[in-house]
Amino acid sequence: MALNSKIPAGAMNEKWEDYKGHVKLVNPANKRKIEVIVVGTGLAGASAAAALGELGYKVKTFCFQDSPRRAHSIAAQGGINAAKNYQNDGDSVFRLFYDTVKGGDYRAREANVHRLAEVSNNIIDQCVAQGVPFAREYGGLLSNRSFGGTQVQRTFYAAGQTGQQLLLGAYSALERQISLGNVTQYSRHEMLDVVMIDGKARGIIARNLVTGELERHFGHAVLLCTGGYGNVFYLSTNAMGSNVTAAWKAHKKGAFFGNPCFTQIHPTCIPVSGDYQSKLTLMSESLRNDGRIWVPKKKDDNRKPLDIPEEERDYYLERRYPAFGNLVPRDVASRAAKERCDEGYGVGTTKLAVYLDFADAIKRYGKIEVGKQGLTNIDEAGIIAMGKEVVKEKYGNLFEMYDKITGENPYEMPMRIYPAVHYTMGGLWVDYELQTTVQGLYALGEANFSDHGANRLGASALMQGLADGYFVIPYTLGNYLADEIRNPSIPTTHPAFEETEKAVSDRINTLMNIKGSQTVESFHKRLGKIMWDKCGMARNAKGLQEAIVEIQQLKKEFWADVRIPGEISSMNPELDKAGRVADFIELGELMCKDALDRNESCGGHFREESQTEEGEAKRDDDNYSYVSAWEFKGESNWELNKEELNFEIVKPTQRSYK
Repeated sequence: MALNSKIPAGAMNEKWEDYKGHVKLVNPANKRKIEVIVVGTGLAGASAAAALGELGYKVKTFCFQDSPRRAHSIAAQGGINAAKNYQNDGDSVFRLFYDTVKGGDYRAREANVHRLAEVSNNIIDQCVAQGVPFAREYGGLLSNRSFGGTQVQRTFYAAGQTGQQLLLGAYSALERQISLGNVTQYSRHEMLDVVMIDGKARGIIARNLVTGELERHFGHAVLLCTGGYGNVFYLSTNAMGSNVTAAWKAHKKGAFFGNPCFTQIHPTCIPVSGDYQSKLTLMSESLRNDGRIWVPKKKDDNRKPLDIPEEERDYYLERRYPAFGNLVPRDVASRAAKERCDEGYGVGTTKLAVYLDFADAIKRYGKIEVGKQGLTNIDEAGIIAMGKEVVKEKYGNLFEMYDKITGENPYEMPMRIYPAVHYTMGGLWVDYELQTTVQGLYALGEANFSDHGANRLGASALMQGLADGYFVIPYTLGNYLADEIRNPSIPTTHPAFEETEKAVSDRINTLMNIKGSQTVESFHKRLGKIMWDKCGMARNAKGLQEAIVEIQQLKKEFWADVRIPGEISSMNPELDKAGRVADFIELGELMCKDALDRNESCGGHFREESQTEEGEAKRDDDNYSYVSAWEFKGESNWELNKEELNFEIVKPTQRSYK
């Protein structure tokens, strides 16, 4: 099938304006007759539902949590990017566009990225108007900090809880529409399939997670805002409920899956501490603004970090990448940490960690405070005490979190960090309008593949989620719905709803009747181990081929021997989890297939066979300058479709952060 990305003609910086000026519109009286389903209530879903409700559409939102504000966006820490250039340090829409395309290692679609950069500024204005408490400078102006892969300060933040504050803003906008009757909210509901009528998405089957009942819901269009699939690795920084099920069901109904092997490993996570851990905790990338990353120069050095003198420390990012130092992009920082640990320079009990050290920053800030207050005769202890207060104001809750989890005080001791699975750049393939290959089915935010190429820059996930929801989908969805105004709502007694519900019900019954001997969790852990070992931070052909066979075997075993306690017709978290793990197993196989097929290194996808002499990722632009869009053809069977990537403005070069 030929992929039509629907990129508007014209100059890059005029495409979006021109599109908006010529797009089809739905008049207010007609909007009241049109129903839209939004699955997921994180930043993309809540903002989309609020924006569409405000326009007058009849919106239904679904989330599996007990409240929309428990969506995983709430866990984001460090910030949100926008090209405001408040610092007067050379930022611009073009610079944000350029950094994002380069940061994604030239595997993103330019037109989408340019639009993202353009609307980024509107997001900040919108959120300030909602009362989001962004950090401010002494004079009242919004504050900015740096993130990896950039040389300007463009990241807006609210201490270390930016995601929470932004989500509360979007949630309050959503709740307002609920109270006005424009949006109906279904909590503790999980979407288990898409209903297709005449080749278009026309609704969903959802399971009420409290009663176990299946429900049918009609929509003229369905929007999937269900986040990423990082939990395929079992251990990740995602909430434990985060899953791929909604996107995977859409994939099996005809939505192509784009770049599934592009997953992001975040360099600053609290290391794994044992075999019984169920998730990992992120330490915000914002800490790399002030923290310095190092390992001992001596292998297997068991001294305490404070006992290792300065000259015996290797600040390896500053050494290898002088231009960007500790602020290189995530994929580069992660691989560098892995390389040091693999070579025997790791620290901590497992030796799978490096240090993130704030001692220099504390002293620096302390000296600034001394100068500001005009103090004299102040000793080093006094300077350090004042510096700690400044760091506390900027990063306090992150330091508290680290202290609670590890029992170590990061003001006194360097933090120990190691890379962990975090974000997925891959997702459902969408065109410029965010529509999948299924008519009437859209994917927003992390659920689509769209804006980040092979590696996402820090603080760009929140930007994309809100851009898609507030500023893109209200225009692009109208373009589709303008042709739907003569189509009345289809009753959910339609045979397509009955058949889809029966298929969902049959699958649930099949799962429950296996009555095997192994827990759902044990299968998830085993899948995660295969994925991390063979399709994780580094991949090679042999490992990926083995992984595909192992996952196919695991799938057979799962459907023959999984044990799910409890009943179908009541609250049953094990049953919910079983459905999600079954989908993860199938996705894992496709991820390995995609990684095997892409015989190059780019961004977060590092094929060991394809690296430079210095161990950097080596792209193959002649053969792989495309988006892999996989079409589901049947069990363990996918067909590859390619969307060729053409770079008009940011010409691909070997990425260098030196």
